[in-house]
Amino acid sequence: MTRQLLLDVLPAPAPTLQNYIAGPNSQALAAAIGLEPGRALYLWGAAGCGRSHLLRGLAALPGAVYIDASQDPRALRRLADADSATPMPPRIAVDDVHRMSDAQQAALFALYNRWRECAATSRAFALAVAGDRAPLSMPLREDLRTRLGWDLVFRLEPLSDADKLAALATQAAERGLQLAPEVIQWMLTHRERDIRKLAALLDALDRYSLATGRAITIPLLRAMLADPDTQTP
Repeated sequence: MTRQLLLDVLPAPAPTLQNYIAGPNSQALAAAIGLEPGRALYLWGAAGCGRSHLLRGLAALPGAVYIDASQDPRALRRLADADSATPMPPRIAVDDVHRMSDAQQAALFALYNRWRECAATSRAFALAVAGDRAPLSMPLREDLRTRLGWDLVFRLEPLSDADKLAALATQAAERGLQLAPEVIQWMLTHRERDIRKLAALLDALDRYSLATGRAITIPLLRAMLADPDTQTP
């Protein structure tokens, strides 16, 4: 049986604003979608709440830039120090500020100052930043902490199991899958709870069902996870 060809799991889809599952974070999503040049947005919350998804979604828009704490501080510094003849990106997304080095913090501080200087000019750009806690609780230099709260600030809450169930049920329906609620519940209970990895698991299950000619049930899901020829999240 040509299972391996059918069962290679596709990578999780790239984060966009359209495939972000908002759940309790609909206001934050609306703010990200409507973020205009000259505005700033700070998103915070625990790991898995979707802050990186929203920032990467913003950076997927034409001309936008995404930078996180793993990158060289010079990436931020080049933006902060760009001369007046250099066009600024329409949106700059800066992720994981709680992990930033002193040099990165200094560069982000300078970028905030550039954002404010340009806000009412033709060089205005939108600045979206994310970290794991509220602005004044961040382990950062004091002058940068205050800048995180200069404009829009949203706390992101993790998706509830009900939100995840609804999202997976919607994705299954879009594929034309007959997926019983107990199958989705089993996935939530026994597998990775990250929604994007769960979506990849659903994709693998769809392929396995086609390869075996069997309906999607919990026994089929267990068989797939036990099959050495399959690759699952």
